[in-house]
Parts: sequence; structure tokens; C-alpha cells
Amino acid sequence: MSSDYSPLLGAELDDSAIDAVLTEQGIGVLSMAADGVPYGVPLSFGYDGDGTLYFVFLGATAELRKETYAEQADVASFTTFDVGPDGAWRSVIVAGPLNRIKIDEWDAAREALADNAYESDLLSEYELQENPNVWALEIREQSGRAVGQQ
Repeated sequence: MSSDYSPLLGAELDDSAIDAVLTEQGIGVLSMAADGVPYGVPLSFGYDGDGTLYFVFLGATAELRKETYAEQADVASFTTFDVGPDGAWRSVIVAGPLNRIKIDEWDAAREALADNAYESDLLSEYELQENPNVWALEIREQSGRAVGQQ
């Protein structure tokens, strides 16, 4: 069914276009829920090109809100998007389990973060710890849309 709003809805992105957005962008919003209470936090991310996003939780608050939500969330959702100067835009939403990485996963996470995370140069200041505060979202679902993209 067509409507007058169809140009605003855009077109669905295929898997390769979704991969391109995740590779090109370096920031988005991680959304989690704990005890039925939602929490969304803007974060830089790294994408390994093979279905995993990585996040470093820096600047923890006294109540460790990000960690608490991440530990309690069965599934997390992440949204990233870009808007061009001409008004064209793309957005991608992915979802899956979110788990803290182990020390032996640090090299893969660091490489992904260095490739496309926003302000990835800050990683050089992040000391490798026995239990790094780095989290991995395993993509189980993904979708994307674009308007005005060629």
C-alpha cells in the first residue's frame, strides 16, 4: 500500500549496506533494560566486520549504571545513523546478547575499536587490565533503512 509518506520511510538496507554503515560509523546509542527500566547511553563502538560490536565503558559513575544494566540485560539493542548535508540518511539497529569480554578477547576488541570507534586514539590511554571493562554485543538481529541514498 502506497502513501504520501513513502519517500520519508526510505528503503530497507540489505546485509552489505548494513555492514557498510557499521563499518563507517563510530558512535551510536546502546539501549538496555534492567527490571523493566530502559536505559540508553551514547557510546563509541568498534565493529569487527563479522557480527560483533565492542564497547569500552569509560568514566564509570559511582553507581556503575552502565555495568549494572549490561549485566542484567538479556538482550541489548544498538542504533547508529548518519545524516548527510543534503538530508539523506541511513540508520541501522542491531540486537543481541551483551557480555563483558575476557582478557584473551582483548586483541580482537582493540583492533575493532581502533578501526572505527569515535575518538579511538583514547584507547592508547586505556590500560589493559585482568578484567577489561569492554563489552561485546553479538549481533543476532539487524535492520537498516535509508532515505535519499544513491
